Amino acid sequence: MDRRNFIKAVPLAGMAGAVKADNSFWQAGNVPAGSSAAPVADREYWSSLLVRIAEPVLKNLAKGELKLAMPREVAPSYGKQVEKVTYLEAFGRTMAGIAPWLELGADNTAEGKIRVRLTGYAHQATAQAVRQGGPDEMNFTGKYDGQPLVDGAFLAHAFVRAPEQLWKPLPEEVKRGVIAGFKSLRSIRPGYSNWLLFAAMIEAALLMFGEDDWDSMRVDYAVKKHQEWYKGDGMYGDGPEFHYDYYNGFVIQPMLVDVLKVLSDRGKTRKQEYEQALTRMQRYGAIQERLISPEGTFPVVGRSMTYRNAAFQPLVQLALLEKLPEGVSAAQVRCALTAVMRRIFETPGTFDSKGWLQLGFCGHQPEIADIYTSTGSLYLCTAGFLALGLPAGHPFWVAPPQEWTAQKAWAGKTVEKDHAI
Repeated sequence: MDRRNFIKAVPLAGMAGAVKADNSFWQAGNVPAGSSAAPVADREYWSSLLVRIAEPVLKNLAKGELKLAMPREVAPSYGKQVEKVTYLEAFGRTMAGIAPWLELGADNTAEGKIRVRLTGYAHQATAQAVRQGGPDEMNFTGKYDGQPLVDGAFLAHAFVRAPEQLWKPLPEEVKRGVIAGFKSLRSIRPGYSNWLLFAAMIEAALLMFGEDDWDSMRVDYAVKKHQEWYKGDGMYGDGPEFHYDYYNGFVIQPMLVDVLKVLSDRGKTRKQEYEQALTRMQRYGAIQERLISPEGTFPVVGRSMTYRNAAFQPLVQLALLEKLPEGVSAAQVRCALTAVMRRIFETPGTFDSKGWLQLGFCGHQPEIADIYTSTGSLYLCTAGFLALGLPAGHPFWVAPPQEWTAQKAWAGKTVEKDHAI
């Protein structure tokens, strides 16, 4: 299906419905199972899928109806007051993932007009989130649980990733509300783990906003501890111990790199610290690309697997930064991640009948959810779409499809040897 035919077939208001769990989108393009689509179709698949995931959150919150509309499915043995945390989870995480795409701004294409619509929702949603006494006012306190620190940080990450489109256009009153909310999160003491980066990300955003009272100690402590917790070969411990899970992907590598970028750009740390973290993320990204099987699957290991393709946030962030590791092409990353998305999001049960994500990894699997997981938690999957922040004409999108490492290796083709750093 070429670009013009796709746009004719999918009205702007209905683009979010273009990706169906029954594979109808792909059948229409005659894409064989286990392979990637044509380059243009890959981008259209990513963008339409991201709209399908993100729009229910942003549109309902923009109207002040998120609490009315969003389900509150929780994991077995869930241990939180779900109504106090799940809505900020959904909002902050959705914003963190969609931010680079929205930062491209408006243009005359169908996709550009969709970005305008979603950016408008994001502005209105932000206003609703900090509107005191409003129907969708978010909880930015630790009164009930420490969870708001986590999702305040994801929201802060969104503003760091898209300052021109998501932060600067906000009315001053809304900005003041966001800043007050972020500062109130200082009352939450982060755990001695990846949680230190949540506190650091919030303070980095406040620095970016021009707040003189940003807390450099919270940032310095998080950075120094993660440098201490580096285990080698591109991997950090989640605290002093190493856990074999995807928290290097969900949180540690992307937040550490972006916090250090904010500091480096403002002369608050040596550029070498940012470059070191980026080099480590490149090694981690090289490993991630090799983890994707020829069929587009990857190991289901560790906690928080309900975050789905957010596990690959470092790899897709490297693509966005145009810093993919040597020997890993943009096209093979695009094709590999497209295959992963197809395996995850086209499985029946991933979405409910009203379009909301359901607990699970590949379909509806509540039993795989951890005790802190609710519907809002699931929207971290949007972090797997960061490469949409690259323009449509970028080589990531227009280069011819390429096999990824596992496809070549298991087909007996030439594969470069791997090595540690």
